[in-house]
Amino acid sequence: MNLISEKAIEAYVKNTTLKQMLIVPAILLLLSLSILAYTTYRTGAPLELGLEFKGGMAVYLDSPKTPDQLKEDFTAFHVAQAREYGTGGERKILQFGPMDASTKDELIKKVKSEYTNVEIRDMGEQFSQSLQSQAVRAIVISFILMAIVVFVAFRTFVPSGAVLISAFADIAFAAAMMDVFGILLTLGTVAALLMLIGYSVDTDILLTTRLLKRKGELSDKIRDAMKTGLTMTTTTLAALIALFVVSSGLISSFLLIDIIRDISIVLIFGLVADIVNTWMTNVGILKWYIERGTKRTEKRIEKPKRKGQRA
Repeated sequence: MNLISEKAIEAYVKNTTLKQMLIVPAILLLLSLSILAYTTYRTGAPLELGLEFKGGMAVYLDSPKTPDQLKEDFTAFHVAQAREYGTGGERKILQFGPMDASTKDELIKKVKSEYTNVEIRDMGEQFSQSLQSQAVRAIVISFILMAIVVFVAFRTFVPSGAVLISAFADIAFAAAMMDVFGILLTLGTVAALLMLIGYSVDTDILLTTRLLKRKGELSDKIRDAMKTGLTMTTTTLAALIALFVVSSGLISSFLLIDIIRDISIVLIFGLVADIVNTWMTNVGILKWYIERGTKRTEKRIEKPKRKGQRA
């Protein structure tokens, strides 16, 4: 069964104008930036920070109570998050923000006296701030190095700029969806955003290389690049969806693994955005760039002929 329809791709390439290609990605990018701006206004950061980046305490315990009931029990300690952990429904995790030493001692005393199988993980605020700055630097440096490699590879502004715009839009959409679905910025999701830079650029470079460095009709080159690129992306998406289902504890024989679940869902969001940004934004910009270059070449060839005719 052929999942990628060549006829649909060919009709898309021939019948879709530049404006039509760019309108959907532009709306998604504006929506993503608006969500990130609102989150920044509300919390002071574009993403909700996890325990590693804002400090606090995570408490793992066994209890038949629901997460909402546990939140009520610990109202005095300002629970940041309460949820089930693993399968069976007994194991729970409670996350608390930074607190002073006396409040922390009171919390530990309450947990140990009222619940069983208690595990406590504490993250200092100073160490968390250090991790936060390191994570930001890692993402920024990775994006800058990626930009340098892209400009060195193509040595022209428009194709290189199209690759960077698409990669940025992918990351912005993934980050916005993290805010929408309440996925915290943790060490795992930072790793996912770093991986997404590579995933995003992969299909963009495939497209740009085939269009600029191969001979043949432009529509044929776009069609072949789309068929290969979409096959790559859908294959990766299938693997990530399977990973998400397994790590989410949706199957009774598998445990809930938060870090794997969060990494997989962030990558899924990013790759969905990559389909839109690569095969609409990047295709539209490159198609316009190549056709403009072809028209300029034709005009240069016509000028000598006209002079010869006048002579």
